[in-house]
Amino acid sequence: MTTIEVDFEVYKALTAKRATESVTYNDVLRELLGLSKSAPPSSQPAKGATFKGVLFPEGTQFQAPYKGRTYSAQIKGGVWIDSDGTPRKSPSEAAVKITGKNWNGWRFWHCKRPGEPSFQLIDKLRPRPTIDDLML
Repeated sequence: MTTIEVDFEVYKALTAKRATESVTYNDVLRELLGLSKSAPPSSQPAKGATFKGVLFPEGTQFQAPYKGRTYSAQIKGGVWIDSDGTPRKSPSEAAVKITGKNWNGWRFWHCKRPGEPSFQLIDKLRPRPTIDDLML
């Protein structure tokens, strides 16, 4: 899933177009853009590895520059695998192994998922609370 930023006025307008809670913002945008309704989610689970609610599909590549060297990893068989073949349980575990320090892997690693043209910081993929979440 890709995140897009909108200002509060656009957010309010999109929210007003949701007839019920079951209508998603994606549904509203698809209707406004004249696109067909999106297909229901597949009953088959996506292949890859999920960390903190973010799916990294099979074949996702990771890289991180550190002290003049670029480190890499990849999702293989649903597991994070370092370039030396070592499996890791999380991006942070992989970052700590490289740096020798307690490091937030979400701010260390960049990824390029299959079909994407470039690498992006994986922290940008993490779900963020919405205004509705904050107003509870």
